[in-house]
Amino acid sequence: MNFLRTTHPLITAMMYIALASGLLPAKVLAGGGHSHPREAVEQEELKGPNGGKLLKKDDLTIEVTIFEQGIDPEMRLFAYLAGELIAPEQWQAAVRLNRLGGERDQLSFRAEKNYRVSQQIVREPHSYEVEVQAVVNNRKASWHYDNFEGRTQISRRQQQAAGIVVEPLGSGTLTFTDQLFGVIAAPENSVFHINAPYPGIVERIHVATGDHVKRGQKLLTIRNSRTLQTYSINSPADGEITARAVNQGDRTEKDGLLEITDLSRVWVEMSAFPESIEKLQLGQGVSVRDMHGHDLARGEVTYISPQMTGGHIARARALINNPDGHWRPGMHVRAEIELGQRQVPMAVKTTAIQSFRDMPVVFARYGDTFEVRMLELGAKAGDRVEVLGGILPGTEYVTENSFLLKADVLKDGASHDH
Repeated sequence: MNFLRTTHPLITAMMYIALASGLLPAKVLAGGGHSHPREAVEQEELKGPNGGKLLKKDDLTIEVTIFEQGIDPEMRLFAYLAGELIAPEQWQAAVRLNRLGGERDQLSFRAEKNYRVSQQIVREPHSYEVEVQAVVNNRKASWHYDNFEGRTQISRRQQQAAGIVVEPLGSGTLTFTDQLFGVIAAPENSVFHINAPYPGIVERIHVATGDHVKRGQKLLTIRNSRTLQTYSINSPADGEITARAVNQGDRTEKDGLLEITDLSRVWVEMSAFPESIEKLQLGQGVSVRDMHGHDLARGEVTYISPQMTGGHIARARALINNPDGHWRPGMHVRAEIELGQRQVPMAVKTTAIQSFRDMPVVFARYGDTFEVRMLELGAKAGDRVEVLGGILPGTEYVTENSFLLKADVLKDGASHDH
């Protein structure tokens, strides 16, 4: 497969910019792992009848293949003496794979059909220094060669210039959330309708719509129609004048002369489908953002409706503080409900994950060398993903700008070749 064809044009463009500016090296250890074109051609020419790599010593030849069609990858070895295939029962072999980070995989083999097959899985990535030993008719032979893929080298200076950031792989806390959409509303107990206790005439109005008032502040001066005495109506709470239905000289018989709303705390009225309602509980934490992501507030679930609207939507409510008045009634918001947390032994940042040969990978760093690590992933929550296997704890991995490494590895159209 030509991986260059699958690279996004933006990544390709950034790759060439990085190369031109010297941020990334021209030399890449990828695919077959041969750093010189002439050697790559020679290796391409030394393909055996089963498509494997040929190792020769005098008239003895060992063909090394990796078979992974429908099964876990396994190594298969074929032996030839003077060009003739030798039955697998007539010879022995052992292979050691030396990986970055000091890992060594020892492979033992058993006879099967016309080849010997490894009794251990050849785990990904298939990038290692290979040591092969064979015994044929009491004749011993050994070979050593490199088979690299998904590997590149970048100096620390170039890493810094390219903005490559790494951190050691460790444990993490996964916070599971469910996203709901909602609307800001004024709490029922924070809206105050001001009425006159006695019939009369409004002599003076001391506030206007939009004014902020304090508890006990004078709002209206009214003359009682029966006693002809004046009296004042004061504010029952801190808040804002949100409606005014009276003018000077009006009679006070009408309801709702003024409306005061305390918006220091507001409701988040959320719409939840049945699958979300099943996860909700009173007291769960809620993170609220406006639709532009400009602000964030935290609160908790205070109410879950026992009824469904239209048969498929239920209302849930959260209470959040609103000290600066950013959260205005009628504003549409997104709410992340915190469903729970779980501590996991290994977790990586989602920004670190790339795709390589249709597998999720991160780039591990060993000195100035970077190499893909195929991951077995578990649960995802927020900006972290659980890692079940494919990399060792404590391994440094790239968390930012790993796409530059992928572009560097794939720029020559490297393929998975054995």
